[in-house]
Amino acid sequence: MSIHKTFYPQGVCSRVIDITLSDDGATIEKVQFTGGCHGNTQGVCRLVEGRPVSEVAALLKGIDCRGKGTSCPDQLARALEE
Repeated sequence: MSIHKTFYPQGVCSRVIDITLSDDGATIEKVQFTGGCHGNTQGVCRLVEGRPVSEVAALLKGIDCRGKGTSCPDQLARALEE
């Protein structure tokens, strides 16, 4: 059975990130952002699905959006690290 996680990002335009992981928690099956820049978040979702959690977290961690100190991809990385 898949693992579902809901994350409430801080400091970005998106309001919710819903994440579905494989039953062992190692692979991202699906990601959906609520709010944020639709085209960008949709692109991030397609790029990360099917990839290992650790790989995606390492790639996205620290990405900054307009000097906010975080971004939607960074918030996804933080959610995956929890």
